Amino acid sequence: MDFAKSERRRHAFELHCPEFLIVDEVHGCARPAGRSRVQQQRYELLTRLASKPDRHLVMLTATPHSGVEESFRSLLGLLRPQFERWEMRGLSEHKRRELARHFVQRRRADVARWLGEETPFPERIPEEAPYLLTSEYRRLFQDVYTFAREIVRSGEVLTGFRRRIRYWTALALLRCVMSSPAAAQAALEARVARLEEALLREPEEAEDTLFAPYVYDVPDQEATVDVSPGHVVEEGGRTLRETERRRLRQFAKRAAVLRGEGDAKVATVAQVVGRLLEEGYHPIIWCRYIATSDYVANELRRRLSERWPDIHIISITGALTEDERQIRVTELAQSPRRVLVATDCLSEGINLQEAFNAVVHYDLPWNPNRLEQREGRVDRFGQSSPTVKAVLIYGQDNPVDGAVLDVLIRKAIEIHRDLGISVPVPAESESVVEAVLRSLFLRSEATSVRQLSLFEMDELDVKAIHKQWDEAVDRERVSRTRFAQHAIKPEEVARELEETEAVLGDPEAVERFVRTACQRLGAPLQPARDGVWRLDTSLLPPALRERLGGQDEWYITFQPFATRHLPFATYIGRNHPLTTTLAEHLLGQALDPREGAPVAARSAVIRTDAVALRTTLLLLRLRYLLKTPGVTPNLAEECLVWGFSGRPGTMSWLSEAEALRLLREARPRANVSPAERQEWLAEAFAWLPTLEPGLTDLAHQRAKRLLEA
Repeated sequence: MDFAKSERRRHAFELHCPEFLIVDEVHGCARPAGRSRVQQQRYELLTRLASKPDRHLVMLTATPHSGVEESFRSLLGLLRPQFERWEMRGLSEHKRRELARHFVQRRRADVARWLGEETPFPERIPEEAPYLLTSEYRRLFQDVYTFAREIVRSGEVLTGFRRRIRYWTALALLRCVMSSPAAAQAALEARVARLEEALLREPEEAEDTLFAPYVYDVPDQEATVDVSPGHVVEEGGRTLRETERRRLRQFAKRAAVLRGEGDAKVATVAQVVGRLLEEGYHPIIWCRYIATSDYVANELRRRLSERWPDIHIISITGALTEDERQIRVTELAQSPRRVLVATDCLSEGINLQEAFNAVVHYDLPWNPNRLEQREGRVDRFGQSSPTVKAVLIYGQDNPVDGAVLDVLIRKAIEIHRDLGISVPVPAESESVVEAVLRSLFLRSEATSVRQLSLFEMDELDVKAIHKQWDEAVDRERVSRTRFAQHAIKPEEVARELEETEAVLGDPEAVERFVRTACQRLGAPLQPARDGVWRLDTSLLPPALRERLGGQDEWYITFQPFATRHLPFATYIGRNHPLTTTLAEHLLGQALDPREGAPVAARSAVIRTDAVALRTTLLLLRLRYLLKTPGVTPNLAEECLVWGFSGRPGTMSWLSEAEALRLLREARPRANVSPAERQEWLAEAFAWLPTLEPGLTDLAHQRAKRLLEA
């Protein structure tokens, strides 16, 4: 969506957008309640795309409700404009039924056992790992906190942007010092280009684009911002006196000497990671800033490599391109003992559940949605481990950690545990955090950092926020019950799936094809265990190896859940590159007249005991012209196996199931000479004109069935 919404591409995309559109993570396209220009552009583009009445639109999201009712209704309005005007709390039965025709909400519990099969999801185990600051770090934190409070309080006499930038500076300083000595140093020592040109924009837009993403966890950014907010500190520094700027430089020097042994937080995470490794977990350590991620990775290598010489620890941040991140994750996944340290640039997009099964929040997110995004990278369908762990690292003597933990994080975890899903806080989480911090900043100077009490804050009624949140949970529970679509009959869905698989091929057909093709190409699959096979790609023809790429030894499975037993096995479906590459290679050989003895041929003759009469099987390629009034006709095609026994005049048509059974099960029982083969095939080809009326009737019957479906 972000690629398509740009000014350069938007009009072309609208003009050539397909008739069937699937929008994933559609919550990022809701009409924003605030000033988010990025999300507003997404919403405007999707609104225009959805306005075309003959376009098919499917919108997918795990978090349809952001906590803001108007934003949620804006998504419903894309389905039907009148839905946006409906109050969800007071829906009549008629309106509920109408909405249920378009709105489906399903939880894991609804699909855990579906169509007689178990859908495996892991159990999430939350843990907490508190730590106490070292004496030197505590003094630095106290001094930075006092400094931040001073510049916020002194900035109260200022107006407009000058007042706001002081507040942003205080937040940036505090969050970086809380993150790591490396992040603090990076922010305090940064020398960035001046921002006058950017700040010529409206102040509100400047705050949205230049400052908020570097301090808060803004969920609707096109790309996660994980750079230390040095420019925020620098811009705020222009409103400070020289003595105050001198204090900033001193903070940077003090942060530098706290790296390593002076940092209790990194020592705690090393202990946590060591314990997770002992328990057989492969953890991801989530950090807020690039400097912190790189610093933590280096410290973990230093502290853990002696104990585990084979450990592989890397840091992946926004400093890498998306392709580079994917390559590094794939490489790391090959290591038996692996630890990934990353910023939130990986909290969406790349699948991590196949190689990792635990998360550690090194920096507490200031947005509960970000917490779920991080943990959802491993706690999802396809996770091979029956359990995943989620560990929160926080400072016991850090009032900001305590405030965020008590107001937002623990409540979000409690809701997820009780309801099985995440429910957003019923207000902008940035506003809640801002109220928390402003209240902390403006308290009496006589109150020390360690004496601050969250529930004594004047500007924030925590109980009221939690009460609103509980009400949102109750509404969500009712909504999930109303729109879970329990009226859907599994047998009807199963019938549709069976008909689809009969045309496209089910997993058994894919396995049969791949195993047979590899066998004939001289690279037979070797059984590994529990439905997993080993393919030695070095035995395949060079042309195939070049197209497939990758390693020589490849573990594959045709069962989606077999990866629970061997996480590095690759699931091979009908659209997997291995399947399509083999099919294209064999088809090319079969159609190439220069091939003397192709592995696959267009026709064949066998002598078998599977039939009593001469039986002919036909691979039919049926084409249909789909016409809709006012719409350009579409050409569709499918392949079917049909057949008959006997010869024209006395022949008997086989059912589709019987023809498929013979194709799969009939085995040669005696040799057929080349001369005999040519004679039998020539006679069968000569019958084609006679067979045409019957095949035409068959095509019409098939078209009627498809139309009725």
